[in-house]
Amino acid sequence: MRIVAGDFGGRKLSAVPGMATRPTTDKVKEALFNIIGPYFDGGTSLDLYAGSGGLSIEAVSRGIDRAVLVDRQYQAIKTIKKNIAVTKHEQQFDVYKADARKALGLFQKNNEKFNLVFLDPPYAKQQIVNDLDKMVENDLLADGAIVVAETDQEAKLPEKLSGFSFIKRQAYGITVLTIYQRERESK
Repeated sequence: MRIVAGDFGGRKLSAVPGMATRPTTDKVKEALFNIIGPYFDGGTSLDLYAGSGGLSIEAVSRGIDRAVLVDRQYQAIKTIKKNIAVTKHEQQFDVYKADARKALGLFQKNNEKFNLVFLDPPYAKQQIVNDLDKMVENDLLADGAIVVAETDQEAKLPEKLSGFSFIKRQAYGITVLTIYQRERESK
């Protein structure tokens, strides 16, 4: 695994030991960032099931100002911190060892707003829809925020989600990326 492009491009990343996480392959990561925009002009990202942290590190490498990473596994948190150290820009990352639900409650208390969200839970469709509902309920998404859900072929995420526009669904082997955009509030 490596950082594909941007300020930290080419640097190697570690995977979480064991079989509890599935790191996003470099091929899928590259395709994903080609879809959502190869580079960013600031903003804050959230990775609610961060695993090795590769997606968030890639986003910061490509111009996201700050990345928030959440995972509940000790080994994942250890790996995330090791991978963030590779960037030599640790101040751009906040890491939380927490359950996704608890983290979303904490972010609401802190009045966080996210411009880019990665959702790659243990393959389960309903979790993603519930997470999105909770983010809307907690007002955590900036207008126009991009949400990237990574699932397997079995999880058939809906194209119609209240408050979101469906952008694209793309399969890469057993991995499926589904991308939504938070609809903008009318002023």
